[in-house]
Amino acid sequence: MTIQRVGILGSGIMGSGIAEVAAKSGHSVVLRSRQQATADAMLASLEKSLAKQVERGKLEQSAADEVRARVSATDDLSAVADCDLVIESVVEDLDVKRALFAELDGICGESTILATNTSTLPVVEMAVATNRPQNVCGVHFFNPAPAMALVEIVRPLTASDETIAACRAFAEACGKSPVEVKDRAGFIVNALLFPYLNNAVRMLENGTASAEDIDAAMKGGCGFPMGPLALLDLVGLDTSVAILDALYDEFRDPNYAAMPVLRRMVAAGQLGRKSGAGFYDYSR
Repeated sequence: MTIQRVGILGSGIMGSGIAEVAAKSGHSVVLRSRQQATADAMLASLEKSLAKQVERGKLEQSAADEVRARVSATDDLSAVADCDLVIESVVEDLDVKRALFAELDGICGESTILATNTSTLPVVEMAVATNRPQNVCGVHFFNPAPAMALVEIVRPLTASDETIAACRAFAEACGKSPVEVKDRAGFIVNALLFPYLNNAVRMLENGTASAEDIDAAMKGGCGFPMGPLALLDLVGLDTSVAILDALYDEFRDPNYAAMPVLRRMVAAGQLGRKSGAGFYDYSR
């Protein structure tokens, strides 16, 4: 199956990022959000990104115009009916995703592949909410999607070889480096990353070192571009706790049990960069 027309669902930064990646690689893209205002905001975010690239000399204006022309924005879910691939990137709530997949199943053509951009949740739960479980898989882009090379192609037990091959080919056509992984919580990256991040919080809570020194040590000693506590702030502490909870529910490994201070910070509204405060202050 050749994927030419792509539907993207969700109003967050991942939605506009994936749309940019797909449109740049020549795909026709339908961006859908529940409200037209948020769909238009996603389109504005894409336009802003393209304008910056033109300004910096990374993209010709004519090329930016061509990319923009490939993308439409709507609040109408039926607009994705004729897409070859639909990728959802809505809230990380399994009940919400299951309901969305069931709705998409009744809207999209029989051959349409339905994919989730979830970073942690079980893909098979979404697959069995449809009458086409063989056409459902995970296509997990990383943030920011235009810059990050990796895409995890997640194979639930129900997915066909043809579905996985088509999504892998789509990722490659987008200039990404796909890896295939079984449908287990956290897949590859988050299953390895979040125990490290959680243990950095444990080290801070135990008073081993300051946040600044923990981050400086991992950047200077391991060559990481960002320290673990700054990375948690970037991901969002609420999102991080949700990922840790999903990992712990599946594996019952103590390394996945979110540190109490993370939950307290979330309760206090200290979510990281998006709230202006987390392990660091972003209010200035």
